[in-house]
Amino acid sequence: MTWPERIDAAGFCLRDWRADDVHALVVHANNAQVARCLGDRFPHPYTADDAHAFIAHALHVAVEKSYAIEVNGEAAGSIGLIPGEGVERHSAELGFWLGRAYWGEGIVTAAVRALLPHAWRELRLYRVQARVFADNPASMRVLERCGFAREAVLRRQVVKGERLLDLHVFAITREVLDGQA
Repeated sequence: MTWPERIDAAGFCLRDWRADDVHALVVHANNAQVARCLGDRFPHPYTADDAHAFIAHALHVAVEKSYAIEVNGEAAGSIGLIPGEGVERHSAELGFWLGRAYWGEGIVTAAVRALLPHAWRELRLYRVQARVFADNPASMRVLERCGFAREAVLRRQVVKGERLLDLHVFAITREVLDGQA
């Protein structure tokens, strides 16, 4: 697999994580509103130790691909893919988050659109899916704008903090993406 080190887009870029991203990562990740929409492996509060561990993982893991979303010269969020294994080797799980300061600017929608062509090519995918907590309509809108369809609602699937939530599963297939071109 040969992922590009950088994918440029209007107003931001996707780029490989760097060791010097620790401060910016803590600034943007250490926000309860960001953490409430993500799984428990995204801690809150988000410390410098968490940032160091995440960056080390992102730089050294061979299977997953994670990009920093760079806005105004700093890492303000992340987008990545976890490929499936075995019979699911042509599918991947998409995840993303963006610092609160940049919400509502269309950055994540553009980031998903910028990443997907590389995912199809580099991973030879036929399907990308994303799972979204029921109380995160903004991420659902991002996925719908990018051509993802809601395939399932898993009732009472997750517990995040004190909240028992439904989990919405969205997916896009290669045929849908090819039809958008």
